[in-house]
Amino acid sequence: MPISPTPTPPHPSALPQVTGISPATGAAAGGDSITISGSGFTGATEVDFGGVSAVITAISDTEITATSPPGSGTVDITVVTPSGTSFTGAADQFSYGS
Repeated sequence: MPISPTPTPPHPSALPQVTGISPATGAAAGGDSITISGSGFTGATEVDFGGVSAVITAISDTEITATSPPGSGTVDITVVTPSGTSFTGAADQFSYGS
């Protein structure tokens, strides 16, 4: 019986990477325009704020503008592309205010 090759995961550099967000705080009700900076954003299909999908209003390979959904606390913003989902870290943290 032939052995099936194990699929190779995408190289980490091929994944989208968030290097900054501006502003890093917004209203708990959502609706704020947030600029997400980084790389590998071409073809982005989704931006999530703590797992909640946001409305994307503009995309380039190095910048995405999205409208924040309602939320609370501090959450990670992730970018999803056909290559995968960005890793989380301090640069992608967004805090909801009251």
